[in-house]
Amino acid sequence: MPIKSSKSQILLGITGTKEKDWQQKLNDINRLRIREAALFLERFNEAQRRKIYRALLDSTIKKIPLCHIKNDMEREELVFLKNKFKTKYFTIHESSFGFLKKWPGFRKKLYLEMDTNNYISQKVMVEKIGGFCVDLSHFKVALTNFTKEFDYTYFRKSKANFACNHLNGYRKEKNTDLHTVKILKNFAYLKTLPKFIFGKVIALELENNIYQQLKFKNYLVRLLNNLFSKKS
Repeated sequence: MPIKSSKSQILLGITGTKEKDWQQKLNDINRLRIREAALFLERFNEAQRRKIYRALLDSTIKKIPLCHIKNDMEREELVFLKNKFKTKYFTIHESSFGFLKKWPGFRKKLYLEMDTNNYISQKVMVEKIGGFCVDLSHFKVALTNFTKEFDYTYFRKSKANFACNHLNGYRKEKNTDLHTVKILKNFAYLKTLPKFIFGKVIALELENNIYQQLKFKNYLVRLLNNLFSKKS
């Protein structure tokens, strides 16, 4: 279902690969008294995740609408996020279909992010879960190359739930996603995407610091408002 873009629907992202990455983002979030953000746990092991959870409990964050999870996460971690931070959207990769039994009671809260490798396992069945979390730059790559991921997504446009998104930059020259954005034109690709893939919640999946993400968010609100004000 197409969104009507607003600031409340574009979430800042707590991302990173190292402890200092999430710590710096949380420090900035606390300094700015930010109460809501998305959380990306894919690159953190269990020990790091435990530190993140403790830090979140002591932070200004009160709500994490979307969390990108990792296949080694236990159900108790999803329960914690749901109960403490009202997490509604748990986003997964194609490989996660081999781990669905680990998360009983959460199947319809899981949302699929497609890869860009032009291969889809027979285990992947978006109908088994809550729907799609379309990574917007991944979809642009798939659209450009007309990959199997594009077909899988496009031909379910009237059947599946397009609930949420990951948003990062796009590098046209290499037809690839971009997780550290330096110039606004790296978001221009959003104007070329079909409206049906946009969900209610859009999470910034950027390595940029929180202050940079805030600037991008303001720009993206205007961009998406313009996009959705135009008739299809």
